[in-house]
Amino acid sequence: MATEYGQGYGLGSGPGLSADAGSRRHRLPAGLRAPFEGRSLREFGFVLLSLPIGIMLFVYAVTMMSLGAGLLVTFLGVPVLAAALAGCRGMGALERARARGLLGLDVAAPEPLRMSKPGAMAWMGAVLKSGSSWRSLLYALVQFPWSVFSFVVAVSFWSTGWAMLTYPLWFWVFPAHAGQDGLQLYGDETHRIYLDNPFEITVTALIGLLVTLATPWIVRALTTVDRLLVHGLLGPSRLATRVVELESDRGVVVDTAAADLRRIERDLHDGAQARLVNLAMDLGLAKEKLREDPQEAARMVGEAHGEVKTALQELRDLARGIHPAVLTDRGLDAALSSVASRCTVPVRVEVDLTERPVAAIEGIAYFTVSELLQNISKHARATAAAVDVWRVENRLMLQVVDNGVGGAEVSAGSGLAGLAERLDAVDGILVVDSPAGGPTRVTAELPWRTEPVRR
Repeated sequence: MATEYGQGYGLGSGPGLSADAGSRRHRLPAGLRAPFEGRSLREFGFVLLSLPIGIMLFVYAVTMMSLGAGLLVTFLGVPVLAAALAGCRGMGALERARARGLLGLDVAAPEPLRMSKPGAMAWMGAVLKSGSSWRSLLYALVQFPWSVFSFVVAVSFWSTGWAMLTYPLWFWVFPAHAGQDGLQLYGDETHRIYLDNPFEITVTALIGLLVTLATPWIVRALTTVDRLLVHGLLGPSRLATRVVELESDRGVVVDTAAADLRRIERDLHDGAQARLVNLAMDLGLAKEKLREDPQEAARMVGEAHGEVKTALQELRDLARGIHPAVLTDRGLDAALSSVASRCTVPVRVEVDLTERPVAAIEGIAYFTVSELLQNISKHARATAAAVDVWRVENRLMLQVVDNGVGGAEVSAGSGLAGLAERLDAVDGILVVDSPAGGPTRVTAELPWRTEPVRR
């Protein structure tokens, strides 16, 4: 495994990063700078645009669906409904782009239409059967009342806050042009209250400041709902996302199996096979020497005997790398103890399992611990290590800890990254905690599956 401990010091921490963070640190707290940040302005712009877009989406969806439903008594209703849903899908794509540009929300496109054969009828059937089409229609119907509410709330708070904050700058308009002392706070037939003295003007500005500072956070809360709507109704379904993940995991499994086959072929070709070829040649020469020089022939046979032992050891090591017999016969406890005995540092092994998982999960757990212990032997510069295996409900937990130099990273192209991909292919997780200076703690989580009971 090619992961190196101690590599990349200073990339995740250290004086250099602290200096950069300090240079980017804002002098004003987030609450004071929020009204002037680009993010707040973009979110407010998103709310403003949501009302006209919501009206357009709602009118289009209701009109087209009503027309299509009314025409279902004839065949014309089917293409009208399909066109309505297709239009909603297209508008959903525009909404995803608007959310990406103004909210920074990157939502993947839903699964494409699956047509069994080309043609207009197949296309209409695919549109009507697609769940993403109906979710886009639901978004068009739900987004309109929400956009009205969020528009009213956002504009009311924004305009009221800035108007009150800037009241000291324009209160003179009332006595000069409106014929009253100031902004009227209350009035009836006999009594009126105006904000006209310095104290009232100051209090009005302070209240306006509080409302102005609170408005960006109110708008952010409103756009959080918009994010949920876009992500939940305009993105891919959970089933489609799961299918994509499984396809990716299947590719990882195939690539891993192909790499293992290439490794086995290379090890056989360069190791045991080469030794067996040399052994056959040596035995042939010894056979020729047997009558002429028996002592030389005996020496050559002795050397061939040593080559046989070496080839057998290489074959045992290769077989152990494929699937060790001790794992099949005695389980994880004995297999991991055998691996730990070959590590260059003392390793404590503790396996707390009352039953064995399926062979596939057991094999992945074995090779995960084996590669991590090889890492410790090669790179960690540790003096002690520990392996713990236990079960938590329907998950198999593995943890390998060493007191080495630390600095292990799950970076692209590293052995830990490849190990994480292998675990992810079976819905597993790899977590690495390895600060500079150690210790290193690698935790792996695998799904627990048991062999079905055979009757």
